[in-house]
Amino acid sequence: QVQVVESGGGLVQPGGSLRLSCVASGIIFSRSVMGWYRQAPGKQRELVARIFSVGITNYADSVKGRFTISRDNAKNTVYLQMNSLKPEDTAVYYCNARASQDYWGKGTLVTVSS
Repeated sequence: QVQVVESGGGLVQPGGSLRLSCVASGIIFSRSVMGWYRQAPGKQRELVARIFSVGITNYADSVKGRFTISRDNAKNTVYLQMNSLKPEDTAVYYCNARASQDYWGKGTLVTVSS
């Protein structure tokens, strides 16, 4: 059974930082493309960042230079380090594991507000 579980969300002030974590089990993690998506109220889910098995990364233009995605294959974990957070980063953040099919976590809420 595949499980994808996010953690690390919360309330942070503008300019602050958060680190999200996602543990995926039941898949060959090291071969999977791992991604972070987000969905703000009233908006469509969008790709934030993804990391391929060989370590290549992609970022949305809106987060380049502020967010960093990384993975630890030994721990079946992918991280999203978020710095210089802005109110417009407020959203539910979802972890995606792309193996034989797409698997999603339930999401973790990030709120950026003073």
